[in-house]
Amino acid sequence: MIKTALALSTMILISGCSSESEPPASSASTSDTTTDQWVGRWTGVEGLFLEISKDEPAGPGHYLLEMQYGLDAEQSGTFEGQATDEGISFSRDDGQQLLRAGDGEATGMKWLAEKEDCLVVATGEGYCRN
Repeated sequence: MIKTALALSTMILISGCSSESEPPASSASTSDTTTDQWVGRWTGVEGLFLEISKDEPAGPGHYLLEMQYGLDAEQSGTFEGQATDEGISFSRDDGQQLLRAGDGEATGMKWLAEKEDCLVVATGEGYCRN
Protein backbone atom coordinates (compact mmCIF):
# COMPACT_ATOMS: atom_id res chain seq x y z
CA MET A 1 0.00 0.00 0.00
CA ILE A 2 2.82 2.46 0.85
CA LYS A 3 4.64 1.59 -2.39
CA THR A 4 1.46 2.26 -4.38
CA ALA A 5 0.93 5.64 -2.68
CA LEU A 6 4.55 6.57 -3.25
CA ALA A 7 4.38 5.57 -6.92
CA LEU A 8 1.13 7.51 -7.38
CA SER A 9 2.61 10.60 -5.70
CA THR A 10 5.67 10.41 -7.92
CA MET A 11 3.52 10.12 -11.07
CA ILE A 12 1.46 13.16 -10.02
CA LEU A 13 4.59 15.22 -9.43
CA ILE A 14 6.15 14.16 -12.73
CA SER A 15 2.99 14.86 -14.73
CA GLY A 16 2.95 18.41 -13.33
CA CYS A 17 6.46 19.02 -14.72
CA SER A 18 5.89 19.21 -18.45
CA SER A 19 8.88 19.93 -20.66
CA GLU A 20 6.55 21.97 -22.86
CA SER A 21 5.99 24.63 -20.22
CA GLU A 22 7.14 28.13 -21.11
CA PRO A 23 10.36 29.36 -19.51
CA PRO A 24 10.05 32.39 -17.23
CA ALA A 25 10.41 35.74 -18.94
CA SER A 26 13.98 36.97 -18.75
CA SER A 27 14.79 40.37 -17.33
CA ALA A 28 16.58 41.19 -20.58
CA SER A 29 13.30 41.05 -22.52
CA THR A 30 11.85 43.70 -20.21
CA SER A 31 15.01 45.78 -20.50
CA ASP A 32 15.03 45.50 -24.29
CA THR A 33 11.97 47.73 -24.54
CA THR A 34 13.74 50.56 -22.74
CA THR A 35 17.20 50.10 -24.18
CA ASP A 36 15.89 49.75 -27.74
CA GLN A 37 14.76 53.37 -27.40
CA TRP A 38 18.39 54.35 -26.85
CA VAL A 39 19.43 53.30 -30.37
CA GLY A 40 20.95 56.26 -32.22
CA ARG A 41 23.50 59.00 -31.65
CA TRP A 42 24.17 60.67 -28.30
CA THR A 43 26.47 63.68 -27.87
CA GLY A 44 28.95 64.35 -25.09
CA VAL A 45 31.21 67.35 -24.57
CA GLU A 46 34.30 68.34 -26.58
CA GLY A 47 33.58 65.95 -29.46
CA LEU A 48 32.76 62.91 -27.36
CA PHE A 49 29.91 60.76 -28.65
CA LEU A 50 28.06 57.48 -28.30
CA GLU A 51 26.35 55.69 -31.20
CA ILE A 52 24.15 52.75 -30.20
CA SER A 53 22.96 50.17 -32.72
CA LYS A 54 21.29 46.80 -32.34
CA ASP A 55 23.59 43.80 -32.71
CA GLU A 56 21.10 41.81 -34.82
CA PRO A 57 23.25 38.65 -35.23
CA ALA A 58 23.64 38.41 -31.43
CA GLY A 59 19.88 38.63 -30.87
CA PRO A 60 17.49 40.75 -28.81
CA GLY A 61 19.02 42.80 -26.02
CA HIS A 62 22.44 42.95 -27.66
CA TYR A 63 23.95 46.23 -28.82
CA LEU A 64 27.06 47.69 -30.40
CA LEU A 65 28.31 50.84 -28.71
CA GLU A 66 30.58 52.95 -30.89
CA MET A 67 32.08 55.64 -28.73
CA GLN A 68 34.69 58.31 -28.27
CA TYR A 69 34.70 58.40 -24.46
CA GLY A 70 37.86 60.42 -23.83
CA LEU A 71 39.98 63.07 -25.47
CA ASP A 72 42.85 60.69 -26.26
CA ALA A 73 42.63 58.76 -29.56
CA GLU A 74 42.89 55.41 -27.78
CA GLN A 75 39.78 56.23 -25.71
CA SER A 76 37.48 55.14 -28.50
CA GLY A 77 36.15 51.96 -30.00
CA THR A 78 33.15 49.76 -30.58
CA PHE A 79 32.02 47.61 -27.68
CA GLU A 80 29.46 44.83 -27.34
CA GLY A 81 26.68 45.58 -24.87
CA GLN A 82 23.96 43.51 -23.20
CA ALA A 83 20.65 44.83 -21.85
CA THR A 84 20.11 44.44 -18.10
CA ASP A 85 17.43 45.71 -15.73
CA GLU A 86 19.68 48.71 -14.98
CA GLY A 87 20.76 49.63 -18.53
CA ILE A 88 23.35 48.28 -20.96
CA SER A 89 26.35 46.44 -19.54
CA PHE A 90 29.59 46.50 -21.54
CA SER A 91 33.31 46.09 -21.11
CA ARG A 92 36.11 48.27 -22.45
CA ASP A 93 39.80 48.81 -21.65
CA ASP A 94 38.99 50.63 -18.39
CA GLY A 95 36.83 47.76 -17.11
CA GLN A 96 33.23 46.67 -16.85
CA GLN A 97 30.78 49.54 -17.35
CA LEU A 98 27.04 50.17 -17.10
CA LEU A 99 25.28 52.65 -19.36
CA ARG A 100 22.13 53.92 -17.63
CA ALA A 101 19.47 56.55 -18.19
CA GLY A 102 19.77 59.91 -16.46
CA ASP A 103 19.59 63.62 -16.99
CA GLY A 104 22.24 66.26 -17.59
CA GLU A 105 22.76 66.78 -13.89
CA ALA A 106 23.52 63.05 -13.46
CA THR A 107 26.42 63.37 -15.93
CA GLY A 108 28.20 65.68 -13.51
CA MET A 109 29.14 68.05 -16.35
CA LYS A 110 27.99 71.66 -16.28
CA TRP A 111 27.76 71.77 -20.09
CA LEU A 112 25.04 69.11 -20.03
CA ALA A 113 23.32 70.15 -16.80
CA GLU A 114 20.19 71.51 -18.52
CA LYS A 115 19.64 68.41 -20.68
CA GLU A 116 16.86 65.98 -19.78
CA ASP A 117 17.46 62.93 -22.00
CA CYS A 118 20.91 61.51 -21.23
CA LEU A 119 22.83 58.28 -20.81
CA VAL A 120 25.47 58.11 -18.10
CA VAL A 121 28.42 55.76 -17.70
CA ALA A 122 29.89 57.48 -14.65
CA THR A 123 30.08 60.97 -13.17
CA GLY A 124 32.04 62.91 -15.74
CA GLU A 125 31.01 60.68 -18.64
CA GLY A 126 27.61 61.15 -20.15
CA TYR A 127 25.93 61.65 -23.49
CA CYS A 128 22.69 63.49 -24.24
CA ARG A 129 20.22 63.92 -27.04
CA ASN A 130 19.48 67.46 -28.17
